[in-house]
Amino acid sequence: MGTRESISAMQETPNTAKSDRKIILSGASGMLGSALRDALASRNKPILTLVRRPPTSPAEFQWNPAADPAIPNLDALGDVSAAIHLSGANVAAHRWTPAFKREILESRVRSTSALATTLAALRNPPQTLLVASAAGIYGDRNGQLLDESSTPGSGFLADVCRQWEAAAQPAVQAGIRVVNLRLGVVIGPGQGALGKMLPIFRLGLGGPLGSGRQWMSWISLADAISAILFLLETPAIEGPVNLTAPSPITNAQFTRALAHAVHRPAILPAPAFALRLALGEMADEALLSSARVYPSKLISAGFQFAHPTIAQALAAALA
Repeated sequence: MGTRESISAMQETPNTAKSDRKIILSGASGMLGSALRDALASRNKPILTLVRRPPTSPAEFQWNPAADPAIPNLDALGDVSAAIHLSGANVAAHRWTPAFKREILESRVRSTSALATTLAALRNPPQTLLVASAAGIYGDRNGQLLDESSTPGSGFLADVCRQWEAAAQPAVQAGIRVVNLRLGVVIGPGQGALGKMLPIFRLGLGGPLGSGRQWMSWISLADAISAILFLLETPAIEGPVNLTAPSPITNAQFTRALAHAVHRPAILPAPAFALRLALGEMADEALLSSARVYPSKLISAGFQFAHPTIAQALAAALA
């Protein structure tokens, strides 16, 4: 089943009854956000989108939390049932200079704090706030199996994630159910991580990163969307939730699976020293770090993964 078909099938559930309760969405222009927006629309959920550019419809609100944390006229919109906050600077956009590291941190922490504070102050606050986080909160942990009860790790990304999750505290204090979406690498079509790797692998120039023994925690795009919708509708779940597939793999295993999927060899490794030379600190934190993350809360709550293996996720993404 292809990615579009998987998302479509996931959307067509008995929960598609119309509702006038609005959902606020930020970060709707990215791969995950745009797919989530389409999924919510297919369920007849009224969506209020927060955008940086000038609005082009009454359902859009211009918001630049770096300049002004206020969201104009939000309190006059009526009943808001939930907010989903996905925005943040792309950590792989370029080399991690001190200025870009500040942007990575502030784009997440400042916006989350501003949104949580705004929601907490509404006359009728929403019941739920889902905030993106990342599996990077666990840091470099070798082969240790990690779930939501595991302690955060060390390093720049782990510190960013800790502050990111803590920034939603004003909503927690206001009685809003907050869920921190600890996302793994999202495998889907478009401009995400897979999109950047495909041209190299299709030329037969792919290979493992460093030793290839580092663990990679991932989730298919369809399962990420399905899990977010599941969490919206499961009030018993709060706090950190790992949005990762139940079968984390090593980088070498992922390399072999992707090479098989595109019918090309993958025998040209990228040595760790070369990655560090080209990318600096980002190489160690984003490419060579090892986190074997398991989605205990989703599994315990009965969530069903459409793509539990990397072969299934790649087949759907490449269909």
